[in-house]
Amino acid sequence: MTTPHPDHDRGLEFDLSTLLSRRRSLGLLFGAGTAAALAACTPGTGGGSASPSSTATASATATATETTTAAASPSASATSTVTRAFAECGVEIPEETLGPYPGDGSNGPNVLEASGVVRRDIRSSFGTSTTKAEGVPLTVTLTLLDNANGCAPLAGAAVYAWHCDQNGKYSLYDSGLENENYLRGVQEADANGQLTFSTIYPGAYNGRWPHIHFEVFESMSNTTAAGQVLTVSQIALTEKACKEVYATAGYESSAKNFPNTTLTSDNVFGDDGGIYQLATMSGSVAGGYTAALNVTV
Repeated sequence: MTTPHPDHDRGLEFDLSTLLSRRRSLGLLFGAGTAAALAACTPGTGGGSASPSSTATASATATATETTTAAASPSASATSTVTRAFAECGVEIPEETLGPYPGDGSNGPNVLEASGVVRRDIRSSFGTSTTKAEGVPLTVTLTLLDNANGCAPLAGAAVYAWHCDQNGKYSLYDSGLENENYLRGVQEADANGQLTFSTIYPGAYNGRWPHIHFEVFESMSNTTAAGQVLTVSQIALTEKACKEVYATAGYESSAKNFPNTTLTSDNVFGDDGGIYQLATMSGSVAGGYTAALNVTV
């Protein structure tokens, strides 16, 4: 069985040479552990006080086994979603590796300089190609909060999101996909700090739990400027939704790869079981899924 991306997401050391000028020094030196140790409450896990202890990690792992219905989906009002986010604010989202396939200019191609990258629907390539990535529909909503400003909505910030296709391959990098740029896009947060992407459910490849990468920038105008990255992190998807999706046609390789890595053994989420990065999810294969996450920076 082919093992895709054996070097994917090898951690901070892999990215250090290209990220030093683009990340905040505090995030690089102290990482997610320090922020988590100061946690007063937990974002994206249903509210309440928590810290990344063994109890919290166990709770996050248990949450990953079921698809919850309390998601802040695009159909929910912005007001109710932001209220929920305020209640859970207090812990900055852990900073994570970009991985070797960011497409942001730090490791090869830079899709952020391409006309057309600012879009909500990221399923198709843009520019010289219009190839559309196939897969189960997924809508991702992020609520950005400014931890240094009383968890006020981070209006006007920009998010660049990217992930693999249903076969675990990345546009711009994998063989045969060098001229594709699907499953990559930028959105601006509204007055409530919210933004939404329409995409497909990512596949699973060996060595990683299913995830979505994202970078948060100070503003849309700074998405190509070094030093303007507020945070780099990843969204973890729930076990129940993954099992449902990977049982469908087109995700055969994901069905084989998914059981090989657990949320707690993943080399990115495993340190705390993904407690601060596990999306709240709802939906079905037939109707598509929604994933929501509160991102405190």
